[in-house]
Amino acid sequence: MFTRIDQEQAERERLAPEAQLSGETAGRVRESVPDELRLDYQRDRDKIIHSKAFRRLSHKTQVFLTAEGDHFRTRLTHTLEVSQIARTVARALRLNEDLTEAIALGHDLGHTPFGHTGEDALAACLARADGKDPSREEVSAYFRHNEQSLRVVEVIENDGAGLNLTAEVRDGICHHTGGVRASTLEGRIVAVSDRIAYVNHDIDDAIRARVLSESDLPPSTHTVLGLDHSARIQTLVLDLVSTSAAEGDIQLSPSVYEAMMELRAFLFEKVYKSEIVMKEVEKATRLLDALFSFYVAHPEEIPADYRAIARGDACRATADYLAGMTDRFAISQFERLFVPQPVQG
Repeated sequence: MFTRIDQEQAERERLAPEAQLSGETAGRVRESVPDELRLDYQRDRDKIIHSKAFRRLSHKTQVFLTAEGDHFRTRLTHTLEVSQIARTVARALRLNEDLTEAIALGHDLGHTPFGHTGEDALAACLARADGKDPSREEVSAYFRHNEQSLRVVEVIENDGAGLNLTAEVRDGICHHTGGVRASTLEGRIVAVSDRIAYVNHDIDDAIRARVLSESDLPPSTHTVLGLDHSARIQTLVLDLVSTSAAEGDIQLSPSVYEAMMELRAFLFEKVYKSEIVMKEVEKATRLLDALFSFYVAHPEEIPADYRAIARGDACRATADYLAGMTDRFAISQFERLFVPQPVQG
């Protein structure tokens, strides 16, 4: 039998010196009896997969909020694509693949319904509740999905007990975006893999939605990254592995990084701000504004566990409740509260 102790020894022999070893974790907030078979980061991965927040990701949209068809990305498929890319990179660099996978699977657990539209809408609602101007740049500080993901695993899941994950997984989840880098190389892999995944799959979805075609992409990015979705992913992953191995840190080469960021800027201009997307963005924003105002005014309508976790803070309880909703549940709640219902005769 290949036990946890055997696997810890195998890690010490197989992984690179700079890898984060499972047997050297900084530990959990609450002490836990070690598993006989699974390493600590494997346990974290399993806890995340079995969480309610993870299951809800399948019904949270990515970019196209009302997309018809079975092949548009959801927050769950995005998470799985990030995990696949990140694991490939971690394995190639002889870093801890289990830690990388756990961070990747948990990085978006706190994401709102309706993609980044929901994130922006909730931040604005919280800012207004605090008496701030929601049009100012600092409004984003009121709600960030990475911080909410950390809140999910620390205090919301398991009726307020959280998942009791290791420090390294929690650090990677919190710092997969924003100005502070993860403390582990594995966490930094997830941060770059997240961007690689969404830049490429958002292009793929935009082409599927006929918002753009492959020929619309900047010629320079075709030259550097490749002529199609598969080629771009391969170029980015290979470059990330080779550059990181040479530099001793997780990074892309300057030319490849610039090409990826050019594609990202192109997406903002041609897709994220396109008429077909913005029309639904406005609707989703009004929907969340209405729900936020209602639940703050009627906290008794919020499930008791959310109210208990928020310790009487109606705005915090409302934000936690709305952030956890799927798109379709948020729509059903809006219809229940604000749309006249037929009388049952």
